Amino acid sequence: MGLVCALALARSGTDVVVLEALGKLPREQRGAAFHPPTLEMLEPHGITGDLLPLGLRIPVWQIRDKEDGVVAEFDLGMLADETRYPYRFHLPQHHLAADALAKLRREPRATVLFGASVEGLAQEDARVRVRYRDATGAAAEIAASWVVGCDGSRSIVRKASDIAYEGFTWPERFLVTNVDEDLVSEGFAETSYVADPDKWAVILRLADPRVGNLWRIAMPSDPDLPEEEVMEEGYAQAMLREVLGCDRSFRLIYQSTYRVHQRVASTFRKGRVLLAGDAAHINNPIGGFGLNGGVHDAINLADKLGAVCAGADDGLLDLYDRQRRHVAVENVQRQSIRNKKLMQERDPGVRRRNIDELRSVVRDPERARAYLRDSSMISSVAQAAAIR
Repeated sequence: MGLVCALALARSGTDVVVLEALGKLPREQRGAAFHPPTLEMLEPHGITGDLLPLGLRIPVWQIRDKEDGVVAEFDLGMLADETRYPYRFHLPQHHLAADALAKLRREPRATVLFGASVEGLAQEDARVRVRYRDATGAAAEIAASWVVGCDGSRSIVRKASDIAYEGFTWPERFLVTNVDEDLVSEGFAETSYVADPDKWAVILRLADPRVGNLWRIAMPSDPDLPEEEVMEEGYAQAMLREVLGCDRSFRLIYQSTYRVHQRVASTFRKGRVLLAGDAAHINNPIGGFGLNGGVHDAINLADKLGAVCAGADDGLLDLYDRQRRHVAVENVQRQSIRNKKLMQERDPGVRRRNIDELRSVVRDPERARAYLRDSSMISSVAQAAAIR
């Protein structure tokens, strides 16, 4: 999210320097589902127009039960009168980073330093001194009026600023697989959530010119199994057969595991230091709130910080903290935790009530629209804007 924030700041007339610890942009498995408000926020910077030809527009998504099949099907086309992008857009996050970087490199007010690993910082009255190692390993320092930490869940900026990262870690590891299969013919929507007490799943179709039918499937793995057993192909194949309900082998092209956290920084502003993206909050992936919430942070912050750098009162940055932290706690954390608990509910009576409730929502157009506003983050953006 640092590149998006930096691009918006540079275009507002603010000088920016991006310190990136890695030697090049990462391409590992990260967020891949863009919600409508995110596409709207990226549009003025030309990013949305660049990305749309590369990915998939997914208006319809499903909630399924492993035993009952399709429980509810929602169509974002119902919100065509509220957004220019009435669909989820699926494209791996590294395409967003690459596009933002290409644009940033054309901005005369922007400098991007790769291989620059931040080691610490010190706040002074009118500036912040940031210590880092450059690409050669030499010690270096830069002074800036403001520092924005977009350096992930293990943020050095957050830790150096002594900002707490409050929350918890889920007990299970998530197993993430990519398969080359035609799951539409198996009845799956291109976004599908499968509920089950033990073997729930998040299923997304992705765009990749090298793979005909690329699907990402995230599932819980047995927390008692050693990592090496979870990473065996046989384990992944067995899990895929369970969650997809297909008694066959799959063309498995990627497999990994990761831990999932629910955490929010105690503040998104401390003096001249600000936090955004995973450095400020992190959540489980059910609902696609992480990538989108990070973009919403970046654009909100760039608007306010750019105004402050142009002479506005820095109280605007306290407003950023109030708006975006409220969304992180009351919307992103609450909804993502609720989604995970709904997916893995064990009590048969509660599961049945959940299914009946979802079916009743789908049958009521107004309730369905409200559900779509919440799940697409349209509601959270409006709620943040209402905070003063």
